[in-house]
Amino acid sequence: MNLDLWRDTLLIVCTDHGLLLGEHDWWGKNVAPWYNENAHTPLFIWDPRCGTADERRNSLVQLIDLPATLLDYFGVPLPADMEGRPLRATIAEDQPVREAALFGAFGGHINVTDGHYVYMRAPMPGNQPLYEYTLMPTHIRTRFTPTELQNAALAPPFAFTKGCPVLRLPGRPWGEPTEFATMLFDVQADPGQLQPLQDAEVEGRMLSYLINLLGRNDAPAEQFTRLGLSNQEG
Repeated sequence: MNLDLWRDTLLIVCTDHGLLLGEHDWWGKNVAPWYNENAHTPLFIWDPRCGTADERRNSLVQLIDLPATLLDYFGVPLPADMEGRPLRATIAEDQPVREAALFGAFGGHINVTDGHYVYMRAPMPGNQPLYEYTLMPTHIRTRFTPTELQNAALAPPFAFTKGCPVLRLPGRPWGEPTEFATMLFDVQADPGQLQPLQDAEVEGRMLSYLINLLGRNDAPAEQFTRLGLSNQEG
C-alpha cells in the first residue's frame, strides 16, 4: 500500500556536533577551540510544503532553528524569546534568517561566524569568572557534590527563565582554553582553518556581532569580563 508519506512528512537529518580526527593535531571535541570540523555539521531537510530536493543552500542556520521550524510546520506560534527562526523560506529560496551565529563550548572560546569568517574569542588568563546557572544541579553522569553546592547562590532570573531565579555555582571548563589564542579565519579561502588572519577591520566587525549576540542571548555580565570585553562595545 502506497501511503505517499512524502507529501505531508517533514524530515530533518542532523547531528549535534562533529569530531576532530587528528585535524589541528587534536582528537575529540572538548579541549581545543571549536573548529569547523566540530561546528559545521551536516543538515538535510525535506519540507513537503515547497518540495525542494537535491539543492544546496548558502544561508547561515543553526540547530536552534529546528524547533522553530517544527512549530511553524504545525502552525504553533513561536515564543517571543525564541532566537531560532523557521527555515521554510530558506529551504525554498535560500532566504537568510541571520547575519551571524554564536557557537562554542562552556568555559571555552566564544565563537561567531557570518559564514565567511569565523572569529574565536579566547578567555582572559585565568578564565574567570566562570559560573554555571541551573535549577537541576547535575553533571552528565553525576549529581553535584555537597562540596560544590556549598558555594551555590540564588541568582536573579534571566529573560528566558520566566521570572524564576536560578542557582549559580562556580564552573569548571574542559581543559585549559587559555592555552589557545584568539583567532580569526577566512573559512571560504581557508576552509581547513590553517592560517589565522590578522585583519583589524574584519575582527572589529566580527567582535561587534559577538557582543550583540551575547546581549541578545542574555549572557551574564561576567561572561564579558571572562572574555576581556565590555558589554557596551559594538
